[in-house]
Amino acid sequence: MKLHNETDRIKKHITLKAPRPRVWRALTDYQQFSVWFGVNLETPFVAGQSTRGNLTVPGYEHLRMEVEVQMIEPENRFSFAWHPYAIDPGVDYSQEAPTLVEFTLEDVENGTSLTVVESGFDAIPAARREEAFRMNDHGWTQQMQDIKEYVEQGS
Repeated sequence: MKLHNETDRIKKHITLKAPRPRVWRALTDYQQFSVWFGVNLETPFVAGQSTRGNLTVPGYEHLRMEVEVQMIEPENRFSFAWHPYAIDPGVDYSQEAPTLVEFTLEDVENGTSLTVVESGFDAIPAARREEAFRMNDHGWTQQMQDIKEYVEQGS
C-alpha cells in the first residue's frame, strides 16, 4: 500500500462556528456550494453522477468545472473526483487520472470541524503536476475561508 506523501495530497482543516447540518448543506446542496465555491453548477450532487458549471470568479468565467460525485454520507463525508487546475481550454484533461476531494465533518465544541483532503497528484502528468498542486493548495486555503464566511454569516 502506498503511503500518501507531501507531493500527492493537500490537507486543510478549519473549525466553523456553525452547526453540522448547516455546514453539510453548504457542502452538498449544489446551489449553496456554488455560492461559496465560485461556480454555477447546473445539477445537484448525486453519488455516481457528474455535475458541471462555469466558474463565477472574475476573470475565470470562461472555465468549466466538472466533478464526479463519489460518496455522500449524510452529515459526515462527501467526496468527488475532478481534474485539478484544468484551466487550459485547449487541453483534453479527460485522459488524465483525476484527483479525489474528500470533505469530512466532525462535531466540536461550539461548531463543526471541516477537513478537506485532495489526493492523487502523483498521477497527474509531470509537466503540470507541480503547478496543479501549488494552485490547488492555495485554492483550498481560500475555499476554507470562503465556506467559513458563508456558514458563519448564515447565508
